[in-house]
Amino acid sequence: MTDLETCAAPSRAGTLRRAAPALLGYAAVRALGLLVLVLWSAARDKSAYTLLTARWDALWYVRVAELGYGYEVRLPNGDVHSNLAFFPLLPWLERTVAAVTPLSYADGGFLVALVASLAAAWGIFAVADLVYGRRAGVCAVLLWAVLPVGIVQSMAYSESLFTALAAWSLYAVLTGRWVTAGSLALLAGLTRPVGIAVAAAVWAGAVSSSVRTGRAGGPGGAPTPARALPRAGATLRTPLGTVGARRALGVLLAPLGTAGYVLWVGRRTGRGPLGYLEVQAGWRNGFDGGYAFARFVADKFTALPSALAGMGLIVGVASVVWLYVLGVRRRQPLPLLVYTGVVTALALCASSYFGSKPRLLMPAFPLLLPLATALAEWSRRRSAWVVGAMASASALYGAFWLNGSGPP
Repeated sequence: MTDLETCAAPSRAGTLRRAAPALLGYAAVRALGLLVLVLWSAARDKSAYTLLTARWDALWYVRVAELGYGYEVRLPNGDVHSNLAFFPLLPWLERTVAAVTPLSYADGGFLVALVASLAAAWGIFAVADLVYGRRAGVCAVLLWAVLPVGIVQSMAYSESLFTALAAWSLYAVLTGRWVTAGSLALLAGLTRPVGIAVAAAVWAGAVSSSVRTGRAGGPGGAPTPARALPRAGATLRTPLGTVGARRALGVLLAPLGTAGYVLWVGRRTGRGPLGYLEVQAGWRNGFDGGYAFARFVADKFTALPSALAGMGLIVGVASVVWLYVLGVRRRQPLPLLVYTGVVTALALCASSYFGSKPRLLMPAFPLLLPLATALAEWSRRRSAWVVGAMASASALYGAFWLNGSGPP
């Protein structure tokens, strides 16, 4: 299905049953990653749980949950690291969990990450299943699970929460549930700055839907695949005015999360709409079109060991671009292409934290769809061996990574 606009979807229970193999496979991969991390950390006399819940960004989220906004660290070089750089939804959830359970804020972050990672896997399956079929959906989830930095999905970070909200918002766009899509985009915008990518996808889907509606003279304009047809007795069409109103409401809701937090930071700092950018500048982070990243890669070509790393970075970036071009050539639905394009551009063109780019690309799961459709065409035995090998490599790399420099 390529010219997809909106399709009816099965019931929630039916969707969960259909997704069960993907979710079980995902849970197995993540369990393997956590087991290897525990064993590796124990051998180095470190706490795996601390690495997952109380290091790097996870510690900053806990501070927001515990102390609120206003905490900052001034470095010797004059840089100011303010916790205003971190969007509020994850700390709010951590605080909620701590308020209703005996768990700490860090425990709450870990619990949210575990639940959100399963919700993200389910959402990725739902999108891929809708567009390419069930087996491709299972493969997409497994490929997302075995990413080299897949261990982040189990950390008290916001990546899993954001991916879950983004995936289900995209699914809602593709199935014509505009208010749900806009509401989830709003929440995604309260989770990470890249939430604007979800809002852009909702806007793109709304424009595409409106154009198709005008051409077709009704609320639907694209053929509905057989596997997505509603059950007997379901309503096939919705009054055009109702569809238009819901679509408009979804479009209005989508950017409110990102815009609301950015404007609030500007008011708190007294810097207006540019206040959040100044907060990010204190972390030496910003958007420069990829210039700093290009210089970082070029600087690697000064000696043989680092030159090999530089070549690896070039191959990695080329692979990401190639996968995106494949998605365009195979006519992925426009909302997926817009979402992936914005996430990828913001990740690759940020001016700092170069080691974090694989983590920042993690929510761009539609990049995996061309690989998932290819893997789905293989025999079950062959694909199982490939995924198993990748899962083992991902588990080993994740344990090595977190016990080393780890993610900033």
